[in-house]
Parts: sequence; structure tokens; C-alpha cells
Amino acid sequence: MAEIIYTSNAPEALGPYSQAIVTGNMVFTSGQIAINPATNTVEATDIEGQTEQVMKNLEAVLTQAGSSFDKAVKTTCFLKNMSDFAAFNGIYGKYFTSKPARSCVAVKELPKDVLVEVEVIAEK
Repeated sequence: MAEIIYTSNAPEALGPYSQAIVTGNMVFTSGQIAINPATNTVEATDIEGQTEQVMKNLEAVLTQAGSSFDKAVKTTCFLKNMSDFAAFNGIYGKYFTSKPARSCVAVKELPKDVLVEVEVIAEK
């Protein structure tokens, strides 16, 4: 049986950009994008600002699910422009200090035309 996780930083109304599912002792986050949950808008226009917002959203969802960045076992990162990887990676590394397995791919388009999206699988 799975439990769907919502938080005030990631309410149900934001749809698939906000949720996690807990099943057993594992947390599976949906793809988090750079939406400010208070306004439901993308406020940052650069990769650094958007990555910071993604990490805030991830932290809120992981915490609500009883997990954290250091319990992550796998991340999948989507970048609109792979030339943003170094800037993205600098911020990513501040949060994911345990270095979980990671894949990072370039995609043509992301929801709401953001620059980055991150999914996480973590232990509870």
C-alpha cells in the first residue's frame, strides 16, 4: 500500500510537481521543478535560482515523508540545457552530500518551461 505525500510547500494542487509516494521504507518523489509553492509561479530565471527552488521543494517533500537528502539512493536530473550542468552541479552538491547514484540528461522541454527538474528515490 502506498501513501501519497503532500506538504504546504508541495500541496496536492500543484499536481505531479509536488508529490512523493511512500511504499515500504522507500520514498519516490515526483519530478520537482522550480515552482514557488506560495505563488505557483516560476520566479527564478537562471539555473542557480531555479536549482535552489527545486532543492527547497525536494527538502519539504522528503522531510514530510520522513526522509532527507542524505537518505537518497538515486536521483534523476533533467536539464533543458546541458551547458548549465556545472552551475547546477555546484548547487546540487551542497544538498546531496552523500553522493547518491545519479543520472543527468538533457531534455528538449520541461513543464512550465523551467530549466531543471529533479526526481529522487530515498530510504525512509
